[in-house]
Amino acid sequence: MADDTARIEEILQRFPQIKRNALIPLLQAFQDEFGYISEEAISRIGAHLSLPTSKVYGLATFYNQFSFSPRGFYHVVLCNGTACHMGGAGELLNEITKLLDIEDGETTRDGLFSLEVQSCIGACGQSPVMAVNGAYYSGITVKEVREIINQYREDAER
Repeated sequence: MADDTARIEEILQRFPQIKRNALIPLLQAFQDEFGYISEEAISRIGAHLSLPTSKVYGLATFYNQFSFSPRGFYHVVLCNGTACHMGGAGELLNEITKLLDIEDGETTRDGLFSLEVQSCIGACGQSPVMAVNGAYYSGITVKEVREIINQYREDAER
């Protein structure tokens, strides 16, 4: 934890003259460094900007890009927007949760995978769509989801 405190302080020092309207870049810096934004980080950002913690948290929760729990080494994002839902995203979600033994917003015990279901990831014409660490897989089937997840597992074992 002491190491995290030092890392938090280092990030804050990179933004010595930050104003309230530059809160998002500061939040992004924490997200990039830790993979999520902790309660301690929210509190320290509020103190740094002389803002109530509720204001910092409120802004951070408005944007999907911010996470408040550690993500897995492989972060799986499944689109469940209208086009993807109609294209079978529900079946894909069932397969992913079965394969990984986690639900939306959770991380596997080994920290290898996390799962996030979003209402749209902006690839409606290619539905259904899944992304892993920003690599998009479009028009995928349940069988392909199984192959993709297993490939990431194999890659992690190497």
